[in-house]
Amino acid sequence: MIGKLKGTIDSYGEDYVILDVHGVGYQVHCPSRILQHLPRAGEAAVLSIETLVREDMIRLYGFSDEAEREWFRLLMTVQGVGAKVALAVLGILKASEIANAIALGDKATISRAPGVGKRVAERILAELKDKAPGFASIDAGTIAVSQSVADNVAGRPVAEAVSALTNLGYGQPQAAAAVARAAQSAGEDASTETLIRLGLKELAQ
Repeated sequence: MIGKLKGTIDSYGEDYVILDVHGVGYQVHCPSRILQHLPRAGEAAVLSIETLVREDMIRLYGFSDEAEREWFRLLMTVQGVGAKVALAVLGILKASEIANAIALGDKATISRAPGVGKRVAERILAELKDKAPGFASIDAGTIAVSQSVADNVAGRPVAEAVSALTNLGYGQPQAAAAVARAAQSAGEDASTETLIRLGLKELAQ
């Protein structure tokens, strides 16, 4: 199987690039975000490749690094998510952004991808939530607070503070992240009022 291609950009299609490698042109399908950042025709490029083999075709998918290729694989393990939907998600979100959104239970961010409705986003969050923290760029404490709020097992001050911030118009993942950081600085015994005040400061930064 092909895992990486290094060559020269020959031309672009709607959702693919032709990469010339020593005179052989490989058609590589890429997320739109990655296509937009590839160099112009005639310039060198390197892509991490995922090769999908089916009875009626062999198709190459290209990514800017190994992390994005790994998320392409992970997304396709979710029921109802094929290559098209996985590419759509990676077309608007970087690997770390996908991991953060899943770790925080941020359905709205995942749903921004074309073709990803509410049900598909919910399945992505549910089926990949145990794998996302290892790829996330946010700290474990923030993830823990977000998941405890989502599972209705957060302590009363934390839950009330997150609820208050969401009532002010902030998204639940953003509110939970702000309260998590507030709790870390204020301590485990902080009151709801303290967490709200510090949470608002975090959101204002």
